[in-house]
Amino acid sequence: MRKEATSTGLPFMKMHGLGNDFVVIDLRSRDAVVSADLARQIGDRHLGVGFDQLAVITTTPEADLALTFYNADGSTAAACGNATRCIARHEMDNTGKRELTVKTERGILQAKDAGDGLTSVNMGQPLLDWRDIPLVEEMDTLELPIEGTPTATGMGNPHCTFFVDDAEAIPLETFGARCEYHPLFPERTNVQVVHVLGPDHLRMRVWERGVGITMASGSSSCAVAVAAARKGLTGRKVCVEVDGGTLQINWQDDGVWMTGPTAHVFDGVWRG
Repeated sequence: MRKEATSTGLPFMKMHGLGNDFVVIDLRSRDAVVSADLARQIGDRHLGVGFDQLAVITTTPEADLALTFYNADGSTAAACGNATRCIARHEMDNTGKRELTVKTERGILQAKDAGDGLTSVNMGQPLLDWRDIPLVEEMDTLELPIEGTPTATGMGNPHCTFFVDDAEAIPLETFGARCEYHPLFPERTNVQVVHVLGPDHLRMRVWERGVGITMASGSSSCAVAVAAARKGLTGRKVCVEVDGGTLQINWQDDGVWMTGPTAHVFDGVWRG
């Protein structure tokens, strides 16, 4: 029987994409499992390593590698765009490949070297129907019946995007915490506050479900770009400024492509 990976020397990598930080555990050559409880332990920023998301790498016959994601509270996420980019960059550097396929709960994602140290991932087509996001009942996902008429978008995880006059002025710590648990979202939701800087330029702040305020979020950046384009506020190719830097988002016919930098910060061993 496979043993849970606990305190007896579990190697990990610490990575980030624009300050959105991850612990990455590669189980492709280890006979171990990672549980929600272990994710919470490692994710504690005072007693553990700390992360926004934990990514676990495993093998699959369907793609070059497979990823499973945990939030800091131990809940799972179907998608994590920045972690996918970070791991794809690491894998391409190690193998010499310029393109990869990555299996996630979201589906098989394509990743490629975008040059100049940047990495692109196709996060797939956005989910725009209320059932797929999901919401609790049928409604117009472009303008939800919530104060501020936010837009709902699915990117493998649910997103609720508020377009505001000044994203900096929103008390995100309380606003995001409240909106994450809005009853319209049965699986909770990521929350973004966004203002438009130009026809191809957005400023976003984000509250991630199961985590809190983060410096960046790849799937959130994709969601706000889709929402802005649907509302006619921008085109389908935009720069999204987050607290940690800038991501390039391009909603194309084959999906939503996200491009940006990555960083491999350090390697360590978890001993509990």
